[in-house]
Amino acid sequence: MSLTFATDASDAIPLFLVEPSALEGWMEDQPPRVVRWLDTVGFKAALGSAVVVPNEEGQPEFAVAGFGDTQSRARGRFPLAAAAAKLPKGTYKIASDLPAGDLKTEVLGWLLTGYSFDRYRTQSPAKARLICPEGLDAQAIETIATSEALTRDLINTPAADMGPEALETAVRDLAKDHEAKVDVISGDDLLAQNLPMIHAVGRAAEQAPRLIDLRWGNAGPSVTLVGKGVCFDTGGLNLKPGASMGLMKKDMGGAATVLGLARMIMAQGMRVRLRVLIPAVENSVSGNSFRPGDILSSRKGLTVEINNTDAEGRLVLADALTLADEENPDVLISMATLTGAARVAVGADLAPYYSDDPKIVSALENAASAVSDPVWRMPFWTPYEPQIEPGIADLDNAPKGGFAGSITAALFLRRFVDNPSYTHFDIYGWHPGVAPARTKGGVGMGARALLEALPEILDLT
Repeated sequence: MSLTFATDASDAIPLFLVEPSALEGWMEDQPPRVVRWLDTVGFKAALGSAVVVPNEEGQPEFAVAGFGDTQSRARGRFPLAAAAAKLPKGTYKIASDLPAGDLKTEVLGWLLTGYSFDRYRTQSPAKARLICPEGLDAQAIETIATSEALTRDLINTPAADMGPEALETAVRDLAKDHEAKVDVISGDDLLAQNLPMIHAVGRAAEQAPRLIDLRWGNAGPSVTLVGKGVCFDTGGLNLKPGASMGLMKKDMGGAATVLGLARMIMAQGMRVRLRVLIPAVENSVSGNSFRPGDILSSRKGLTVEINNTDAEGRLVLADALTLADEENPDVLISMATLTGAARVAVGADLAPYYSDDPKIVSALENAASAVSDPVWRMPFWTPYEPQIEPGIADLDNAPKGGFAGSITAALFLRRFVDNPSYTHFDIYGWHPGVAPARTKGGVGMGARALLEALPEILDLT
């Protein structure tokens, strides 16, 4: 798997990018044999089409890729990656202007066509290599690609090999690579250090629950990322049906995504003081599982009635967010595969987020559009607060009725945070099919948008 640019341009094949509306004019500048060849293979510059044109000796002379039209591009992302996946093995260099979009984002998409999850079986990703276009920072783009690959690998790894212990190891490996510091609180020490809900959710599993705490950087604004690290979710005593349990290895997708983002921040040397908090647990079933009807105490001092043990992610996040909030960071962000309601609302491709900070909202919206990492703002709708107040305790972890499930989960988390810059992402972390730059499986959502937005949010530019 290669997520890097080719460096030897001596035999690179020129690649021309053409829209359907410009194809006729482009063809007028080509010799007759090229026109005949492209007519023979039926090249129409459709999105994702690609043809290698041979010279008179039968060797590749150049390649041409269809960039589609505005309408076809609006139906997806990464048009250059769509073409890259169709090109044969070889090294290519872009020899024309990009018809539309952002060049940095498009070549990142090309690199991501090289991703495959090959831990358990040899895979066959796209093999076309690209010379980084002049004017772009090749190392920075490669860093984003390899950081996204980290996120995907973590999500794709089954829970048998990615439990709380393995997730801790992954964080320690990342910290070692970037001279960061890691502290871990695990098992009954969670109770001693007042993290009771993390302990309650994870105590039934064979591997002890833990809070993983990474710190990096000693100058600049403070950024704290909190990622849900439920390494497998059976649903607890409110056991999920088998069909709903099938993808629960991805329930640590929030943790995987903040680790990918953290790697981007550290590798690019962003001038921030970074903290990453991951409550890593497995929501299992045993004699000491937490139960429906239990009332848990939290680090914040709020009590929580458990009406469904399958709404466990908000519990572990609540203690971690309280701890994070005690330092009052300049920016506090949580990411979690939290609710099915978010998937019903916006589907698998959009990353819904909640924020009441207009500066963060503006920066995120602009950044998401620029880097093709779509987000969608959802409301912290305060009038729904009574739905998470059961009466017998301060909060209800699973309000009845089924309406506004993502919103009520976000409101639940907000109760544990005083920071006005708090932003919460309710992501899916999984791509259900094959698309340009994305294989079926784990995927980062919102991380690249945040990376692009943070300099503006923190006034680093």
